[in-house]
Amino acid sequence: MADPVNKDTGESKPRKMKYRKAKASWNPAMQAIPVSGIRRLVNMAATMKDVIHLSIGQPDLPTPKHIIDAYVDALNAGQTGYTMDAGLPELLVALRDYYGKRYNRKLTRDNILVTSGATEAMYLAISATSAPGRQFIVTDPSFLLYAPLIRMTGGEVKFIPTRAENDHQLDPDEVIRAMGSRTFALILNNPNNPTGAVYPRSTVETILEECAYRGIQVYADEVYDHMLFDDDDFASVLNCSMDLDNIMCISSFSKTYSMAGLRVGWVISSQAAIKSLRRYHMFTTSVANTPAQFAGVAALNGDQQCVKDMVDIYRERRDKIVDLIDQTPYLTGYKPGGAFYAFPNLPPHVDGSDVALRMLKETGVCAVPGDAFGESCTNALRFSFSTPCERLDEAFDRIIPWMAKQQF
Repeated sequence: MADPVNKDTGESKPRKMKYRKAKASWNPAMQAIPVSGIRRLVNMAATMKDVIHLSIGQPDLPTPKHIIDAYVDALNAGQTGYTMDAGLPELLVALRDYYGKRYNRKLTRDNILVTSGATEAMYLAISATSAPGRQFIVTDPSFLLYAPLIRMTGGEVKFIPTRAENDHQLDPDEVIRAMGSRTFALILNNPNNPTGAVYPRSTVETILEECAYRGIQVYADEVYDHMLFDDDDFASVLNCSMDLDNIMCISSFSKTYSMAGLRVGWVISSQAAIKSLRRYHMFTTSVANTPAQFAGVAALNGDQQCVKDMVDIYRERRDKIVDLIDQTPYLTGYKPGGAFYAFPNLPPHVDGSDVALRMLKETGVCAVPGDAFGESCTNALRFSFSTPCERLDEAFDRIIPWMAKQQF
């Protein structure tokens, strides 16, 4: 269309156009994703100097050399293309043999799907099954990934509170009483993030037996399954269940071998479930990082002394932070049995989010408020002890006198 003509001069003048501002048409399900309580504090800490982080759940110990070498060797050998969608065949075999030996359970490669970290594995499991009318039982507090994923696809979350005075142990009778006609699945995170609780065999077996009887799915997040400080007999769902028909066991290399950034995890389940998840996986990340999968083979097939050495270091740190929390006014702690978190309580009426924010601003120590992990723990703080003992001492040298000045 031609520009309009000025009647006085006879010359054309450019048209003035008004454009509407386009807005992103987000799926309403995005409303189910909260702003991360962890990220909020960490972003603020990034603008400050001399911050001691007791916040992020990431191993600080170096990745063992033989794993790094395997990663580099894979790159040098040109292993930068896609693997099979289920995962690198060598890794599937290594996982099959490793878990088969550890838990005395016969597995095949078809029972395993390799994913981009345990996060993708849990995403696939939950988002492929959550739907309106389906209820998921989740502990409170729990890792912040579960509830939003359930709600995004219309599922309902039913929280089961755990309590500091009981070391955040899960009461199997309370779990069973919470089960109803709409209960579709249960999320079992063991050892637990954020509490560090390790559930004993009696608890896991009782819950799994009831779930099998009722036809309830169990999604077991076991990424901290090697970080056990007081008992080596870990009650995995793989050695506490009769079969895998209602079980999805999820784990990764991230914590055990200090490979968080290499992003390799997996799901172990029935062959039918894995077949369905493979189709979904192909339309999400397609395959996990190829050289990292070769590194995973080296991790599983190599000497496991590196894992024992790392666990010994975390155990020393656990003992240190338990002692430091006991010395801190207004904090009531307990002894976590696994992972690398302590989750002490403040007095019942105190807002942990407010305390964490002021503590960061006034002491330079970054911890995570309890409300990032649930609705019944707003007076709690999560401290990650994935940092050297000297750094823990330095952090609490700031925290203890600061807490003593508070008037809660």
